[in-house]
Amino acid sequence: MTLAANEISVKGPMGTLKQTLSRDVTVHREGAQVQCKAGNGSMQANAMSGTTRALIAGMVMGVSKGYERKLALVGVGYRAQAAGDTLNLTLGFSHPVAYKMPAGVTVATPTQTDIVLKGANKQQVGQVAAEIRAFREPEPYKGKGVRYSDEVVILKETKKK
Repeated sequence: MTLAANEISVKGPMGTLKQTLSRDVTVHREGAQVQCKAGNGSMQANAMSGTTRALIAGMVMGVSKGYERKLALVGVGYRAQAAGDTLNLTLGFSHPVAYKMPAGVTVATPTQTDIVLKGANKQQVGQVAAEIRAFREPEPYKGKGVRYSDEVVILKETKKK
């Protein structure tokens, strides 16, 4: 872990992450611990000290163990296939959808209907998962679409005459 004037850098087996620090927060290292303290007594500084602590803890977790997000495809003919850094999706459109993975995020497809995203940056992994889900969100009548593996879709009853 490297502390600069307004930036912190964390390095580990999964990679290196950098974060710009707020001017309202002072961060210092004592042995293996990092302490974040509010620079002044304002509410903004108190809020940012907690946010900074959470961001640093997430960075340490990310470079040591990494983050993982699982997606599931529900629907007849919905398939996913990982080819290098591209995810090819068949989601019932007239054309296939090819999604290029950003640097730092890897994709795997253990089965045709499961997608596993892995990376060191928690925000980036979550953003990629949200963008893939946005191609075909779960619809409320049959539940077809791309959903998170732990997501529960409440199905509506169809309209009756």
